[in-house]
Amino acid sequence: MPIAQTACPYDCPDCCGLLVTVEDGRAVKTAGDPTHPFTRGTLCPKMAHYERTVHHPGRLTTPLRRTGAKGAGEFTPISWDEAIKTITDKFRAVGEQYGYEAIMPYSYAGTMGAVQHNGYHAFFYKLGASNLARTICAPAKGAGYKSVMGASMPTAPQEAQQSDLIVLWSLSLLATDIHFQHDVEIARQNGAKIWCIDTYATRTAEHLADETLYVKPGTDGALALGVLHILARDGLTDINFIARHVQGWHELQAQVLPRYTPEYVSAITGMNTAQIEAFAHAYGQARAPFIRLGSGLSRYTNGSMTVRLITCLPAAVGAYAHAGGGLLTSVSSSHAIDRELVYHTDWRQPGTRTLNMCELGRLLNDKKLAPPVKALYIYSSNPAATAPDQNAVLQGLARTDLFTVVHERFLTDTARYADIVLPATSSLEADDIYPSYGNYCLQRGMAIIPPVGESKSNWQVACLLAQGMGWDEPFFQQTDSDLVEQLIASTAHCWPDLPVGTAVPTRQQSQQAASLRIDPSQLRCGIPTPLALPANYKMQFRTPSRHIEILNPAMEPALPDYFPPTGDAAPFHFVNSPDARVLDSSFNERAELTHGHTMELLMHPADAQPLHLQDGQRVTVSNARGEAQFKLSLSERTPRGTVVTEGVWSHTVAGGLNTNALTSQRLTDKAGGSTFYDVNVDVRATE
Repeated sequence: MPIAQTACPYDCPDCCGLLVTVEDGRAVKTAGDPTHPFTRGTLCPKMAHYERTVHHPGRLTTPLRRTGAKGAGEFTPISWDEAIKTITDKFRAVGEQYGYEAIMPYSYAGTMGAVQHNGYHAFFYKLGASNLARTICAPAKGAGYKSVMGASMPTAPQEAQQSDLIVLWSLSLLATDIHFQHDVEIARQNGAKIWCIDTYATRTAEHLADETLYVKPGTDGALALGVLHILARDGLTDINFIARHVQGWHELQAQVLPRYTPEYVSAITGMNTAQIEAFAHAYGQARAPFIRLGSGLSRYTNGSMTVRLITCLPAAVGAYAHAGGGLLTSVSSSHAIDRELVYHTDWRQPGTRTLNMCELGRLLNDKKLAPPVKALYIYSSNPAATAPDQNAVLQGLARTDLFTVVHERFLTDTARYADIVLPATSSLEADDIYPSYGNYCLQRGMAIIPPVGESKSNWQVACLLAQGMGWDEPFFQQTDSDLVEQLIASTAHCWPDLPVGTAVPTRQQSQQAASLRIDPSQLRCGIPTPLALPANYKMQFRTPSRHIEILNPAMEPALPDYFPPTGDAAPFHFVNSPDARVLDSSFNERAELTHGHTMELLMHPADAQPLHLQDGQRVTVSNARGEAQFKLSLSERTPRGTVVTEGVWSHTVAGGLNTNALTSQRLTDKAGGSTFYDVNVDVRATE
């Protein structure tokens, strides 16, 4: 039986290499690709049987028209011709009456392939629809890092093998980045110590960490300042590195750090001073400390500032000057391709408004919004389950005057509210190219089986819609494979990305340089291709000053400083951590992963006692936005004052509203990101 190489399409930093066995046009087995330089042949539990998702009996196989009430999930099959005509007729009608900005595309990372993830962009730009700020994950994290490091290349994960101290900070590695464990274990065998910093005892903390620190949610930035205070106080900074490569250290040391004594930081974070001192000394005395920074700590109203403060730590000790030292947030392998080949941003119409996806609930219900959102086109996302303030989102989706289209593989929570549902391909049924944001690697994914039923890729449907609108641009007459080949060719002039102010080389020079860094012929065969990094890449600081910019005059404030998260007027911090069995709401269709799942709430026994709550009973968790029900699990894994649930479960699986009934549409301090963790709740016994 033939075995094809491809890549995992999901929103995960690892972007696993896959080997898929095909028999009679069906995928029958999924295995890890041992030739992948980062994932190295292993898979997470979700992808170990990806063929069960691809050929699941619940796959949508034909376009559908709604026949019942919104949310009831009652549909009848229709043809593709009828579906496309219905959609384009409605788009024209909305555009004529309200203007095309009344049409809102909504998507995120249901697939991470460069073609399918971005395949609708050009269509909606040309249509004149509202632009979408796709900020629901961790843009504040990127903004915080860039405010200090500019376009500097983050440290490659494999460098951690040479570190003597690895810090897993707000990273539930065993749920969201499991292949980094390979590098962590190699470092441990070489004598490295592993520290884990989080809001509660994750499985990662329990199984991988030598030392653990637990902070009050949203206070990680204060901890970073406390560590910097101790490094400066005790002479643990790298004075020579700072003098040569850091802008603003002395201002930070004089104006900010004196306030962040261990005692002051202890009062903010809930950690005792001995823990703060121990971590600061371990970090400052390490030869090559490596921080792997997760995203959870950026999902607070102070999220960007938190990341900005943590990014100052390797600068203070000169970690970048040593093999194995540095900080990894998200890498830039997507910079190796020219996404503009798919985006076509030159078709974006001047003055068109931008709507933030984190505020979907407000946008759908705001009677003063001009023009109102009258048509909603959703793909690669399930906002009814994953968007914040779930009650507001569901209220908006239920509007009878809102025309909604959902392009999906399954009848998701969101699809049940659609007027038209379109069947989508899986990653095994369409060509694409897959960058990673957790390692410097590119992969090509081939269409290795026929489409299931009448399903079509995002790009194919965008082309059908363009034809339905009467457009004849050659751009919309290309195939998925045409775009992939162009993206592969673009690596010749896109990698490596250039420092700010560097002259653009000739195409011949680019091709010569690229030939040392990437082999496009491998991508045409689907082989994972590591992007070789420029020599001494960690010391090439791509900022306007060519220094690490602790003091950044373009930022407000110019010097970083801690401020508290917003939270709510309720007693318990509420943290929604990842679960290894699902990804956002994906994989909820797989019975062997969900097992009739009931959402659980972890609570410290000492917090439950005065509330007369017992282990295993049903509890209602609530705040001003809504409430959801959980099965209580008393556990000392969570500190007092913090309650934790793991996984974003489809509310059709969980038996009611999920965690997002409690989350807020508030945005982060920079970049308009989500504040999923900046939540407080009450807990009571369910009546």
